[in-house]
Amino acid sequence: MKNLGLKVVSLLLAGVLWFIVSAPRRERVRDRIVTAPLSVVALSPEFVITTDIPGSVAVRVRGRQSDLRMLTPTSLEVPVDMAWAQQPGEVEITLRPQAISVPADIEVQSVDPNKIRFRIERLRQKTVPIRPFLVGDPPDGFLVGQATANPEGALVSGPESQIRNLDEVATERIIMTGRNGTFVQNVAVLSDSPLVRVISPLATQVTVPVLAEVGPAAPQEMSTEPETTPETRRKRP
Repeated sequence: MKNLGLKVVSLLLAGVLWFIVSAPRRERVRDRIVTAPLSVVALSPEFVITTDIPGSVAVRVRGRQSDLRMLTPTSLEVPVDMAWAQQPGEVEITLRPQAISVPADIEVQSVDPNKIRFRIERLRQKTVPIRPFLVGDPPDGFLVGQATANPEGALVSGPESQIRNLDEVATERIIMTGRNGTFVQNVAVLSDSPLVRVISPLATQVTVPVLAEVGPAAPQEMSTEPETTPETRRKRP
């Protein structure tokens, strides 16, 4: 009898401990939809995706409320494994719940959409002329001659269909307003397409002749120091 109180206290502590430990198991199982980012992995560097694909998908998961509360869009990722791709063309991928990594106590029920379609093409390189992009007009009485770039060609890389039809790339804008003499300007070389990348050079030196149209006054001497633009200065090492 003298240990009865101690036994009662031990029994109560055991009951409380069991209640705490078993609490998660007694939680209701719920469904939740989480927006998860889509990630293309293992695509060969000789290929590029040329059509839009969704940036995210809706993933329906099931589990205890406390576990689901820990899930965030940044903790989930839906992989699109492209290691098998060996030929260009149209691709259809089935997004399988089993491929999505989640904690052990959470189950992926479905993915919406569960299929995505896109196109892949081979990357190609090509050297094309650089066209100085002149904007505006010089003052009255002056004419603009033929602008030249040095170097005059750029190596570009992009999808085969775009590279095949690409004839030139342009420089960033060269403002002609107020120009009354020949000048030299360092400018960046740009691509109009987000899928076409300029490999080299990233900048070129453009000489723009500006000549007097009428009158005895000779045009100003050509500037010996090339001008630079903020964008060009940022590209310098």
